[in-house]
Amino acid sequence: MEAFATFEKDLLNDLIPYVEKNFPVIVNRESRAIAGLSMGGGQSLNFGLGNLDVFAWVGGFSSAPNTKSPEQLIPDPAKAKEQLKLLWISCGDKDGLITFSKRTHDYLVTNNVPHIYYVEPGGAHDFIVWKSGLYQFSQLIFK
Repeated sequence: MEAFATFEKDLLNDLIPYVEKNFPVIVNRESRAIAGLSMGGGQSLNFGLGNLDVFAWVGGFSSAPNTKSPEQLIPDPAKAKEQLKLLWISCGDKDGLITFSKRTHDYLVTNNVPHIYYVEPGGAHDFIVWKSGLYQFSQLIFK
């Protein structure tokens, strides 16, 4: 868990500022996305939703058990509704990790937080599911 916290600090305090200083990128939260798969999906939800002042676009693909509980991810649903451009959660219906995505989806529905929850029919914890989810997510963020 300590390594996750360290990586989040590295991402926010070192990596993003380095990229913004050295590459021609748009420097604002409305133009910044974070997404990942499996363990990276959990980290993306944790870091993205925990830093809505930094990220407007957040995606989790087959997010792993390192994903915080929905109440921790989005303690203020009204703020999330106001700040998120897109929250994407996807998983294969045969993936043993689907419970982590489903619990977050259920919480978001209960709290009326707009999001896309896509369950890939017949999908397991594999690249077929992730490739499909990434394709769909990227179609929405790169408009």
